[in-house]
Amino acid sequence: MASSSSGLTERKLIHVPSTDNHARFNLSPVPSVGDDDEDEDDAFDHQTRRDYPDIDQDDSGEEVDLGGNPLDTTTTVTMFDHDHEVTNASDRKQDNGQMTNVAYVVHKHYENFQTIDWLKDLMRNRIRHRNLRAQRRQSWRKRLAFWFDAWSGWICVLLVGISAGLVAGFVDVGAKWMSHWRTGVCTPAFWLNREQCCWGSRDVTFDDVHNELCSSWQTWSAIFGMDELLVSAWFFRYFMFIFWSVIYATFIVILVVGSAPYASGSGIPEIKTILSGFIMYGYLGKWTFLIKSIGMIFATSAGLIVGKEGPFVHISCCCGNLFSKLFPKYGNNEARKREILSAAAATGVSVAFGAPIGGILFSLEEISYYFPYKTLWRTFLCCMIGALVVRIINPYGNGHEIQFPVEYNVPWAIFEVIPFIGLGALGGLWGTLFIKTNIRWLKYKKTSRIGQYPRAEVIILTLITAIICYPNNYLRLTMPELIRRLVGQCHVEDHMDLCDYQRDKPIGTATAKLYAAFAGPGLHRAIWQLFWALIVQVILIIFTIGIKVPSGLIVPSISIGAIAGRLIGIITEQIAFQNQHLAILRRECGVSNEHCVTPGLYAVVGACAFLGGVSRMTVSLVVIMSEVTGGLSYIVPLMISALTAKWVGDAFGEGIYEENVKLSGYPYLENRESFRFTLKAGEAIRANRSGEPIPLACIYQDGMTIAQIDLLVRRHPHSIYPVVISEDFPCIVGQVQRRDLLAVLKSRKTQLTFTHTKPLLNRKVSVVSMSNLLNKSGQPSTLGMRRASIALQASKTLQLHKLVDRAPILVTDQTPMEAVIDMFRKLGCRQIFVTKNGHLQGILTRKDIIRLMHEANVSDKFER
Repeated sequence: MASSSSGLTERKLIHVPSTDNHARFNLSPVPSVGDDDEDEDDAFDHQTRRDYPDIDQDDSGEEVDLGGNPLDTTTTVTMFDHDHEVTNASDRKQDNGQMTNVAYVVHKHYENFQTIDWLKDLMRNRIRHRNLRAQRRQSWRKRLAFWFDAWSGWICVLLVGISAGLVAGFVDVGAKWMSHWRTGVCTPAFWLNREQCCWGSRDVTFDDVHNELCSSWQTWSAIFGMDELLVSAWFFRYFMFIFWSVIYATFIVILVVGSAPYASGSGIPEIKTILSGFIMYGYLGKWTFLIKSIGMIFATSAGLIVGKEGPFVHISCCCGNLFSKLFPKYGNNEARKREILSAAAATGVSVAFGAPIGGILFSLEEISYYFPYKTLWRTFLCCMIGALVVRIINPYGNGHEIQFPVEYNVPWAIFEVIPFIGLGALGGLWGTLFIKTNIRWLKYKKTSRIGQYPRAEVIILTLITAIICYPNNYLRLTMPELIRRLVGQCHVEDHMDLCDYQRDKPIGTATAKLYAAFAGPGLHRAIWQLFWALIVQVILIIFTIGIKVPSGLIVPSISIGAIAGRLIGIITEQIAFQNQHLAILRRECGVSNEHCVTPGLYAVVGACAFLGGVSRMTVSLVVIMSEVTGGLSYIVPLMISALTAKWVGDAFGEGIYEENVKLSGYPYLENRESFRFTLKAGEAIRANRSGEPIPLACIYQDGMTIAQIDLLVRRHPHSIYPVVISEDFPCIVGQVQRRDLLAVLKSRKTQLTFTHTKPLLNRKVSVVSMSNLLNKSGQPSTLGMRRASIALQASKTLQLHKLVDRAPILVTDQTPMEAVIDMFRKLGCRQIFVTKNGHLQGILTRKDIIRLMHEANVSDKFER
């Protein structure tokens, strides 16, 4: 931005001396509409890109007339030829033949890695809507266009919901099938996974972790004719498990690194930054969408400690970005497009977990930066449609869209609040440990040789994960399958290790209520295997999150929390059963020896606590977990654990998404934190105590030569320049975009090149781009002839008043910084000019505010 990157300092106004001592052609009064002129010669295009690299050659624009008197010197910036002296306003009026008003092409798109101007975009949208409303009575076509524009938002979110639901169903089905492919094949129909393969079989049995076993499902050792009981058969199955895991990971990492680097990670930190107004071209593109959709299947099927639910937010936003291009209301307006992206982000959670209400709250609490009231209803429709499509596809095979159904409704006891609080505290501590270690590991990779070989890193990590996980029956499961077993309740027909109790009372029917009992040998074996699985997942997730494959953090956190919760639930259950005589337990558990403690409930609470400790979510997390499990009667335990995890985690730092935003250096302005500033706006831009003040680059309304403008944009590559009346009277009258000035200078370069190399119609017609003078058949176009006739004016003076934004946002030097920060947050400002007695003192940009907030946060920690 216009402020210097070296610090927040008070600046002197620069007066650039004229250095243009060579003869020049006049500036083009009508630059070309498109910057990517295919008919221009390669040498000129290379020279232009070298001189002005900041011009985006792919941006399109629209020519607008901002109105006003072209000779209105109140807000007019004039560029003079070298030998044309600055005159007063009356002299300018007499020199009409030597003066041309620049009607410039205003670009609709922003440059990459730039912050949007919320106020200007929303104002542009209101003007567009007002014009459509005024024209609707002219014809039936205009009326149809008006109604289409009014309904375009609903149509767009409808398409986003349908597409997100279809992708979610495709990914869930594909990931489950490919994961089971590592252990065996369904011989009658290879396209079925293990569960589907055994549905129609009558000889279905279950192993120690409740996996289906039937004659139709053949392991790799059985396919190759080996005896299942031999040690060599076990090692062969071990080898095939590792082989397919490495193959999956190798394929996707080559695809991601080579074709779509933006497809790696979960994408939630980047989506937060984009929704705050940051431009990242390609991050929501079609290639990222395609490769990440495929990559989620292969990454989760490879057995890595990653989830596919987090990347669904990125995938849904890709759908929102692609469909918004079909509607000019959103495709040509970045501020309005973010309304669609907010709805799409909520739909990502809805289709990932079958939690539409939780998705809405997740977007509102965690993701969205600008969430108007009307967006809430469209988000509601989008999430509903996405969940409905997933329900129709039925990827979970349980007849509904709930991924981890809880099929019990046992009331919880009052004394269980203590272990619920303990789980919340444990989740907050684990979240802090993971965030600190993972961020430190990512920083180390950036400066070490490990980060230079992302393909080898993924392959080696997959190999290590597969070697460690296969001997453990619970780690051999996919994480959704593991979570489903941990949150479930034991039934009479269950014979897995988690349900091995020494029950004395006989069970009459399958629906009879289970009673508490001592733990059997199978349960002891399951406890040790789950404890080993907990340690493995805690260690591996630190090194896995951040690799160059699609990787989500939500399901791994839920898995780790579910394991910890189930272990604590089993311990609590045994303590309550063996100490029923205690007063605190006698009322709840000592009446009829009933099963008063449900270990599966502790798995649900632990999952909520550990995910909350990492993400710092509260309201949306509780609703998501309630919808995911269907356990609406357990909202209070979930609230207890989520709030405790957030309190404990906040005592040690921020959440994982905020830390990743800081690590990537994105200009994300947090809109929820409050900072105690003692500075005022004037003090924030003061120079350092030592050294000379850094000058502020300005444009003078009185007039500047072309060479002065050229030197200014080269020496000070800011995105915007303030326009002041003069050096002696630096009263700000507007602002000019660097992009507009570069385009004018490029037009001058175009004129100079074409005049010498490509005469057409007239030697001075070269001021217009060749692509605008010729149509596709190579003949002079009507538009090109009209612009050429205008451009033939021999102008020595160009007035740029139509390039000047006459409504800059100003504050005085006595404005408190708290008010300035609120203006940046609520108005979405890109920069604010600071004045003193009407004179320009400096500029505060979004990056300056972020740096100030970071310094205030650091100093506050030191004070504590």
